[in-house]
Amino acid sequence: MRRGDRSRTTGSASLGRAVHPLPGRQAASAIVTAIRRAATTPAFARLVGIDAIRAAAEILRGVATRTPLVPFGRPEQRHLLKAESLQPIGAFKIRGAHVAIASLSVRERRFGVITYSSGNHAQGVARAARLLGAPAVVVMPRGAPAVKAARVAADGAEIVWVGPGSAERQAVAEALAAERGLAIIPPFDDDRIIAGQGTVGLEIVEDVPDLAAVLVPIGGGGLASGVAAAVRALRPRTRIVGVEPELAADARDSLAAGRIVAWAPEQVGRTIADGTRTVQLGRRTFAHLAALLDDIVTVNEVEIAAAVRLVAEESRLVAEPSGALAPAALRFRAAEAGLIGLGGSVVAVVSGGNVDPAQYRALLDAPVPVVP
Repeated sequence: MRRGDRSRTTGSASLGRAVHPLPGRQAASAIVTAIRRAATTPAFARLVGIDAIRAAAEILRGVATRTPLVPFGRPEQRHLLKAESLQPIGAFKIRGAHVAIASLSVRERRFGVITYSSGNHAQGVARAARLLGAPAVVVMPRGAPAVKAARVAADGAEIVWVGPGSAERQAVAEALAAERGLAIIPPFDDDRIIAGQGTVGLEIVEDVPDLAAVLVPIGGGGLASGVAAAVRALRPRTRIVGVEPELAADARDSLAAGRIVAWAPEQVGRTIADGTRTVQLGRRTFAHLAALLDDIVTVNEVEIAAAVRLVAEESRLVAEPSGALAPAALRFRAAEAGLIGLGGSVVAVVSGGNVDPAQYRALLDAPVPVVP
């Protein structure tokens, strides 16, 4: 799928309530102003803008790591990996989760928060809630990676187990939120989440002067939406490509159809990239991806497994299968993604590195396809 005319948006989208100062810190007045201004700026209300992303970056100071850019492949290729696997929770999700919970009122944080997630967002909410003094409940599917569930529990969150479907997870979370008075922290379809994830793109732009292209994985679309919003605002000519597994390509189908297309849980459940087993985009993430992406490419299971191995061998990073999607596209689908002859650096986001040891050992022995 290739997008035609690009509509661009600047400014801030609404992040809901004004952000309350974090414990032990005085929030800069510029942060609160940027977030409040969105509610009275109708022309820019459709997409999250750079002011909101910069506000999120201030909120995340001292919480999220400014992750490094690590070379991948031959030096002359100028291929870099944005190592979000080196975040304190092993994935980018701490960014959006912390921004969302920090934006709640003191009273809301006192009552607690709830989310529904298969793993990394669950960890982000559990960690952010602990740092901000909020009780947390996480609705997780049975069969979620044990390493992710263990870390959620270690941060003190209550885990409620349900079946594999994302619709069931959301329904249970909404029922518990109403029953207990908990604030819902969605995994991706929320402007606060998108702004937080957008700080990944902000850092890439600031750290790569010759940025030619960015590849970013797509599950529910929060990371891709935020990265695209930041990069498009600051480097409008940079190519932005989303990456999905062939076995969970609902975003590709949605953008091709011009509407949100859902895949069945048993379909998306086939991919080893468990972080992308979301059955459909959200309303907000669909709007961002449709407006801001240049293209979406898919990678197959062999390429995903091989990318896990290559990221370890060439960049000395641990990538979970979902985190290896963008490197897989960079290595095996460069021509399809329109990356040949761009004349600058190309960054692939390694979104996470939370993988069970047994699975990781097997992936390190994966065969590597020959690139034509």
